[in-house]
Amino acid sequence: MTPPERKEERPVAALLAPDIVDMLEESPADVAAETEEMHPADLADVAEAIPREMVPRLLMALPQDRAADVLEYLDEELRTEVLEEMSAKQAASLVSAMTPDDRADVLEELEEDHADDILAEIPAEARRETEQLLAYDPESAGGIMTTEFVSVAASMTVEEALVAVRALARAGRKEAMHAIYVADTEGRLQGVMSIRELLAAPEGARVADIAWEEVVTVPPMADRSEVARIVREYDLVAVPVVDDSDRIIGVVTVDDVLDAMVEEQTEDVQRLGAVQPLEEPYFQAGFWSLARKRGGWLVLLFVEEMFTGTALRHYQGVLESVTALMFFVPLIISSGGNSGSQSATLITRALAVGDVKVRDVLRVLSREIGQGIALGIFLGAIGFVRALMWGNGLPVATVISLTLVAVVLIGTIVGAMLPLVFTKVGFDPAIASSPFVASLVDVAGIVVYFRIAIWLLHLK
Repeated sequence: MTPPERKEERPVAALLAPDIVDMLEESPADVAAETEEMHPADLADVAEAIPREMVPRLLMALPQDRAADVLEYLDEELRTEVLEEMSAKQAASLVSAMTPDDRADVLEELEEDHADDILAEIPAEARRETEQLLAYDPESAGGIMTTEFVSVAASMTVEEALVAVRALARAGRKEAMHAIYVADTEGRLQGVMSIRELLAAPEGARVADIAWEEVVTVPPMADRSEVARIVREYDLVAVPVVDDSDRIIGVVTVDDVLDAMVEEQTEDVQRLGAVQPLEEPYFQAGFWSLARKRGGWLVLLFVEEMFTGTALRHYQGVLESVTALMFFVPLIISSGGNSGSQSATLITRALAVGDVKVRDVLRVLSREIGQGIALGIFLGAIGFVRALMWGNGLPVATVISLTLVAVVLIGTIVGAMLPLVFTKVGFDPAIASSPFVASLVDVAGIVVYFRIAIWLLHLK
């Protein structure tokens, strides 16, 4: 059964589920007619609210195209389980009715052997399209594109193009009907136009004369984050993917871009939290797989923090001479770590959305130095007052104040520069996670703290 919380989140689905179960047991032939007005996403919610062993029966009770739509909206874990339980022939009848990009995504979720068996049962043309998409990196433009798009010859008249587009729409090739692409006799992309522009074109005109010649394209190996940036920057609903000869091989639609952005941001958030990105949903991830992805980072951070302990031991004599310094250690290292985490988060996000480039390193550095000094002075003033309130003398309060200025400045610089450095060497900038930056700054903060104390308090 689906976990109770799923039913509580979707009361309508939970309400309809008993009736659907009764129909599946008594008159499965009525299911299609009784649910034809429901959106596939709502019917998928119902599928998640009924016993899992009945989900395949629900899908088989629906028309093939309808079942494929519902399958697309199913929870990934449930969808994988359902397809794994089906025979290859049964699963192939469902996934073959899906759009090529969704079909490829679903097959990637399955065990390789079962996915191969299903592929073998899919009609030849659909199998060829699917294998083409599976060959690309899932995080590339080729991996998220669909091969269902509308293309007409540049030599066609408006009337001929309308007939061709209408035929494609009636044949069900409708996922990327937002734009009509114009190609020459060699298949090279020549322009693009909307359905509205085609309908409004004067009679007898050639499509080559009314299409926009400046078409924004991406290569199949372009990263999905770059595709998302282009969609956002140019306000597009679809981006054509072209090969080295400028022939269009697919289209990335805005819905796939949104899905890719969610995945990309999920990975970035996980990395920022010092967790190796999960390859599956949280509850679907195996216990030891999840522990391994968290444990690796925790070990690295633990080793980093050991250097903090080493630094404290090195200055043990200073702490014994002025015990008051001990009480400010958490304040010092947390302030530096927090400022570094802020900078790392800001720059990582700015890199992701294109607001900052690697070439902007000097501009970022100068800006963050200013921020570090301003924020450090602000926190240093608070620390100075707090030290006096705790009964410490002016010299100790001055040490605290100056140290806070220094560690906040160091934190902002380290936090801002690490994402840029990682990007420069080809790593994901999100690796500069908040805990990672904080651990680095902790060590620096301890060293700076005690060096300033030795200097101002004349300690040895």
